[in-house]
Amino acid sequence: MSDWYYADPNAQRQGPLPAETVRELFQSGRINLDTLVWRDGMPQWRPLSEFAGELGLLELTSAPMPPPLPPTTATPPPYSAHAARPTSAPPKSGLSGCMIALIVAAVLFVPMAAILAAIALPAYQDYTLRAKVASAMPLAAPLKAAVAEHFDQHQTCPSNDDTGFDAAESYASGLVAAATVGTFESDQCGIELMLTVPGNDKLDGKAVWFEYDASTRTWQCSSEIDDKYLPSTCRG
Repeated sequence: MSDWYYADPNAQRQGPLPAETVRELFQSGRINLDTLVWRDGMPQWRPLSEFAGELGLLELTSAPMPPPLPPTTATPPPYSAHAARPTSAPPKSGLSGCMIALIVAAVLFVPMAAILAAIALPAYQDYTLRAKVASAMPLAAPLKAAVAEHFDQHQTCPSNDDTGFDAAESYASGLVAAATVGTFESDQCGIELMLTVPGNDKLDGKAVWFEYDASTRTWQCSSEIDDKYLPSTCRG
């Protein structure tokens, strides 16, 4: 019997092979009934199926088939980017950026304003009290001149009962309740201005003193009022 040739999947000729080898190749699955074969005496290549009976291939195809494979688990549907993509959530309702900024600014402004007020208010109150005391100082000016003149003439300190002077209460004006003229414990002439500022215990009922030094013809100012409310010339 002639040897056989067959065409492999790459269209390359394989052989010569004896019939038994062809059977083994068929049985192993390396060739099938559609594989083109040729042997000496054939005018052209023919499918192996035409020689199945001659080569005894039908016996091989009728051999018992193995049982079917067990069923596989269901294959999940192919991934789809569109299917996997979650639907867009509806926009959340809430405060806008501008509103949040306004709230933050308000929260920061309130304590800041309180701090500024805590600093500025006492400073303003001190300023107004200094202004009140300063406004009372000019009342002493004419009395200073009268006291100095009286001492020059009489070498003694005047009082409210002396000629040219009036009762202490008669000098009341503005914040001044009374102006007393007399001799201080230092034996020097002086003037006492008593202030009246109802409702303000820092100034109300407090005295400002002007003491005359005849040897230098100068005046010294002092007071029982806190220095921070007094003019610089009256601070101790």
